[in-house]
Amino acid sequence: MSWHAQLDLDYRVEQQRSVARHCHTGPLRVLQSLYPEGDAICHNVLVHPPGGLVGGDTLDISVTASGNAHGLITTPGATRFYRSAGELAVQRTHITLADCARLEWLPLEAICYNHCLAANHLTVNLAPKAEFMGWDVTALGLPSASRPFEQGSFLQHIEVTGMWPERGRIEATDARLMNSPPGLAGQRCMASLFFVAGTALDRNRRETGLELARDLIAAHPLCHTSGATCPNPNVMVVRVLSPLVEPAVNLLRQVWLAWRTHFWQFNGTMPRIWAT
Repeated sequence: MSWHAQLDLDYRVEQQRSVARHCHTGPLRVLQSLYPEGDAICHNVLVHPPGGLVGGDTLDISVTASGNAHGLITTPGATRFYRSAGELAVQRTHITLADCARLEWLPLEAICYNHCLAANHLTVNLAPKAEFMGWDVTALGLPSASRPFEQGSFLQHIEVTGMWPERGRIEATDARLMNSPPGLAGQRCMASLFFVAGTALDRNRRETGLELARDLIAAHPLCHTSGATCPNPNVMVVRVLSPLVEPAVNLLRQVWLAWRTHFWQFNGTMPRIWAT
């Protein structure tokens, strides 16, 4: 039996506090709102009790934010795309931010198990004064457990409407893509961190942000398989290839903290769930 779960999450400012209103159908929930940084930022943990998706399952997540609301969303564990008998497993996330709203989308990694057929979509719509920071981390198989990704496929679609489209399919049997230097070069974790503004970033914000990211990359063990760039004036991206998830996430967290301070003047506060 396939599961179709949907979650609608809306951030707004009420009595000078960012609050989250939500509703759901199926096994997809939001835990209580937390305020480790004060009332300005609402932290939420998104929970999918089944723990993974099989062929035919669909997760639909819709996030909106208005006014000066600021939300931060993470997960307690990885999203797992399990073996499929032939149907596609799909996760779709749609984020819409009104003027002056901010959102941080920081889920833990997606794991592609052997023989999975999976698609992961992230679409972001920004008003001119909105800003968004998020990441995407994908693990291909479980190398540490000697469970490689040898069969199956994974489609990744990341799009900021009107600004930045990115779409790619990974076929496990494509040896050139999986193992050659122009492809993944044998790495089994690919990760991206992106900062996006509804209006073009001014030169100082953009160049300082790039410099901060590149300094952290240069000092990290993954320096030879990572980079930071601006594909256009609204978007900044850090990309990482790694043999395992943990080193890639370590680097992304460092850059995320630095960008938070630079772009928004917030001190780094890790979500509590990451420490468990």
